[in-house]
Amino acid sequence: MTEDEKQVRAAEDARYRALLDGDVEALSALLHERLSYTHSTGGRDTRASLLAKITEGRLAYHRVAHPVDELTVVGDTAIVVGKMIASIAVDGAEVALDNAVLSVWVRTPATWRLLAFQPTPLRNG
Repeated sequence: MTEDEKQVRAAEDARYRALLDGDVEALSALLHERLSYTHSTGGRDTRASLLAKITEGRLAYHRVAHPVDELTVVGDTAIVVGKMIASIAVDGAEVALDNAVLSVWVRTPATWRLLAFQPTPLRNG
């Protein structure tokens, strides 16, 4: 694994940790200002709207597993392909997720930041 791949993997792990902890400050530092965060329902958030939902308690992650199937770095862009199996609450309703996911990370002067996230439901309920 290259140093870039290690850094992206660490950033991906930190993002999921921040989601589980509801740590908006840590999450904010990992999200690109032009983030496009798609949900398994098809809804989409910007960086500001995603952080607001977490801050307000409208979106809470209780359990997340995120195995990585493939991580590719080309220049200043990284693609992470894997799964997200999670238990979350959306506006107070408990939701179980079983998604294939694609995360796009870009290198910035400070760190790697998440630019886009796209899940594909495998089984949701």
